Amino acid sequence: MPIRPRSAGLVAALGAAAALLLTGCGSGAAPAAQQPAGAAAKIPVVTTTNVYGSIASAVGGDRVAVTSLLNDPSADPHNFEATPADATKVADARILVMNGGGYDDFATKLAQAGGGDRKVVDVVELSGLKTAGDAEFNEHVWYSLPTVTKLAETLATDFTAADPAGASTYQAGATAFVEKVKGLQQRVDAIKAKDAGQRVAVTEPVPLYLVEAAGLVNATPPEYSEAVEEDTDPPAAVLQQTLDLFKGTPVRALLLNTQTQTPTTDQVKQAAQTAGVPVVDVSETLPDGQTDYVSWMSSQIDALAAAVNR
Repeated sequence: MPIRPRSAGLVAALGAAAALLLTGCGSGAAPAAQQPAGAAAKIPVVTTTNVYGSIASAVGGDRVAVTSLLNDPSADPHNFEATPADATKVADARILVMNGGGYDDFATKLAQAGGGDRKVVDVVELSGLKTAGDAEFNEHVWYSLPTVTKLAETLATDFTAADPAGASTYQAGATAFVEKVKGLQQRVDAIKAKDAGQRVAVTEPVPLYLVEAAGLVNATPPEYSEAVEEDTDPPAAVLQQTLDLFKGTPVRALLLNTQTQTPTTDQVKQAAQTAGVPVVDVSETLPDGQTDYVSWMSSQIDALAAAVNR
């Protein structure tokens, strides 16, 4: 899907970050990213969002030190602006986990500015979901359960390469995480078995991998969700088509991205509530009070199942 353009502030921040890093390189001190991780030193890991930070922590346990750049559940990650402090964190990382697919290009720029030797895990690339020339690709791959399984297994391998002494810890962490994700997948499959073909609406493409895996049909006009994602107003006719989804025989649920709410999404939410259609909250980072990917995704799957099977 199209990505919102970054503001000029990001460019300035990256310039300042690069300058800071160049200054630091002249000090003669080796960055932490180039120092081996021993038994007493945790592997420094940076992730662009706390969703990936949660997964990295689940795999690495107490042998990794995870820093997530995007943590604010009330902020729109598309509008994130990197700072010199973020650049320093990336420069010190042995492993950088980014979404990719144009979602968090700032991470690539920070890694290039920081130099050093680190492993960069691009989750979109890892997913295999994006094909060449796919202009309408949905970059929100953390809602793809097979993708997060691949990520956990990849991180176990990468952590082991950085810290061979912790191999058993990393393998055990990945295995436990993957087993929990299998349980999530079984519940998604149960929705599909009972309610395949049911229509739902979304404010943005964020949860569509989950919707598709559950066998549900996204009835939202593409022009509407694309406009919201691009931070623009949809044409009046498109907005009306979206509002009409809650009339007559309404859709079974509205999946609302809580981190991108506008007057038009408020209208759609109100239409859903007036029609008695459940609103299922989805997000791009972990909500307040959540630190665990599996429990977060579990609550969303439960809400979706309850909505479509009423």
